[in-house]
Amino acid sequence: MAGHIHLIKLSVGTESVEDLAAWQATAHERWADGIPRHVTRMWPKRAAEVLNGGSIYWVIKGFVQCRQRILRLDEVTGRDGIRRCAIVLKPGLIRTTSAPKRPFQGWRYLDPKDAPVDLSPDRQKDDALPPELAGALAEIGVL
Repeated sequence: MAGHIHLIKLSVGTESVEDLAAWQATAHERWADGIPRHVTRMWPKRAAEVLNGGSIYWVIKGFVQCRQRILRLDEVTGRDGIRRCAIVLKPGLIRTTSAPKRPFQGWRYLDPKDAPVDLSPDRQKDDALPPELAGALAEIGVL
């Protein structure tokens, strides 16, 4: 889709795609509509591009492993009175090819040309390879 940009974010504390899915499944209880969100301090300046077909790519254990489509951005106010951005996500994680990513703080923009490709639909339910192995295989063009 032309004119869009993605976000990339570390999934701190999760060990696997399944772990992130389980956390989102329990965290939904905090939101009246049950749709997962990630709350962040910074509002994307390129919000229109993010909302024009962008996804959030999740880095787990040093590798991009999955993504979620971004539905909208909601303003939320924390208990401390500070305005924050809730990135509202389409439920369900889409596995991608594994790509190494060094740690960083917050989220970053990810150009679509640099985004890992989705695994084929028949591979979405495969048992996950260890991230290091998946990354090595992707690097040589096997995955």
